[in-house]
Amino acid sequence: MKKLILFLVFIFSLGSFAQQKPPFWEDIMHFRELDRQMPPPSDAILLVGSSSFTMWKDVADYFPDKTIINRGFGGSSLQDLNFYADDLLQPYHPKQIVIYCGENDFASDKNLLPEEAFGRFKIFYQKIRTLYPNIPVDYISIKMSPSRKEFWPKFTQTNRLIKRFLKHQKNSAYIDITKIMEDGNGKVRKDLFLDDMLHMKPEGYRLWKKVMEPYLK
Repeated sequence: MKKLILFLVFIFSLGSFAQQKPPFWEDIMHFRELDRQMPPPSDAILLVGSSSFTMWKDVADYFPDKTIINRGFGGSSLQDLNFYADDLLQPYHPKQIVIYCGENDFASDKNLLPEEAFGRFKIFYQKIRTLYPNIPVDYISIKMSPSRKEFWPKFTQTNRLIKRFLKHQKNSAYIDITKIMEDGNGKVRKDLFLDDMLHMKPEGYRLWKKVMEPYLK
């Protein structure tokens, strides 16, 4: 009887685990299905990161002479990129990777330190380098979203740490979009954002394009 009870507990545990999928599991399954329906081109520019990429659905129109694969998934953190690194990196064999991520790390953990977020970035960077030792890897700086003003000092410090790190890495660059999103007085332009003061309007993406274009291969 005791063995039967243990067996039933084990089966129940397996069922519960199957139901408790990790965050963003459906997004990753969606990417897999997209890749199954249409095998991704090799030597494309791979975008990975959070919702600022997810919502840039017409990114290919901004860079018509580039082949771009957008694998941003909304709300993701650098920790999530590390968790799903194999799914995000292995299928694509890109010629370049561009990352936008980091805001949500602080939004989900208000006690997180910039050094900890930087550590997460370094882990992801090393995962990339394990697979693709020589391709260009670029990081877009964390934007100063008005709805997350309380985190701006941490965003600034994290940007500084990542910028300093990438300066000493081969085929890597830090792309600063913070300055171009400011007005003439050095204040963040709220008119670039949707009502949530987090995600951007097309004008914000047009400014990003202007800064990003020289870096894209």
